[in-house]
Amino acid sequence: MLDYKLLEALVTVIESGGFERAGLALGLSQSAVSQRIKLLESRLGQPVLIRHPTLRATQAGQQLLNHIQQVQLLERDLQKQIPTLATGRPRLRIALNADSLATWWGNAIGDFCREEELLLDLVIEDQDIGLRRMREGDVAACLCSSEQPVAGARSIALGQMAYRALASRSYIERHFQEGPTAKSFQEAPAIIYGPNDQLHKRFLAQRGYHGRFPYHLCPSSEGFVRLALAGVGYGMIPDLQADLALPAGELTDLAPGEVVTVNLYWHYWRHGGDFMERLTSALVEAGRNHFSGKPHSQPAPWA
Repeated sequence: MLDYKLLEALVTVIESGGFERAGLALGLSQSAVSQRIKLLESRLGQPVLIRHPTLRATQAGQQLLNHIQQVQLLERDLQKQIPTLATGRPRLRIALNADSLATWWGNAIGDFCREEELLLDLVIEDQDIGLRRMREGDVAACLCSSEQPVAGARSIALGQMAYRALASRSYIERHFQEGPTAKSFQEAPAIIYGPNDQLHKRFLAQRGYHGRFPYHLCPSSEGFVRLALAGVGYGMIPDLQADLALPAGELTDLAPGEVVTVNLYWHYWRHGGDFMERLTSALVEAGRNHFSGKPHSQPAPWA
């Protein structure tokens, strides 16, 4: 039979990113946490952690992490039926993309968090790779662009986020006097979220450009827009976020009609219980409210 104190140590080490911080979270010494992991590995007859060069779970460790995530979800349902079992407010670890967090996510999940007294542990990942966190057992659910769920999980389509290449008018006048040409793309500094961000490459490919381009790295949705407003570069900004800036003419559409869409899928464990089903229903409803509008465009500034 599994010892859940040992599994708790494994989960905390992975979530905290180390033994020392896991000890602080659990109220144990670093040595005590290490002993629990060694005991777990001894009982399994195989390692659950790879310690070098970076700390991560082995395949067996990932299976245990996925198991404990589902057990914790089922315990939340049981605690609701038997309140005396409750040991504190539940915490849910979710991977999602920064643009969703900066736009629709808070309104979608706010009522649910208040009603369930839920604490969130949000892991910010690009929408193209967030599912990896769930596969590795690091999170209980994720929001990503991949439709195919991991084994034992469900995938629900929420809708599409529409992105456009936006920049300040002064920036476009400096760098795109003749429009979005290959020469301009080769020389004009772009803004991208991170090394795994494929949105910008998709936009350039739609314009027929596949070469290199200079870029700023900005791993912040709010900072991304601020840099665009400051005339530092142009970048792919979601309509949901740009709507506040566009009416005043602060940001201009670099290529009207060129929209890059990102499919959003909610992934969660099949055996997550009523708790996850209620959360999923809230997110599906939010998808209906936030992803129904059509992308809009402005006249090209060089027209």
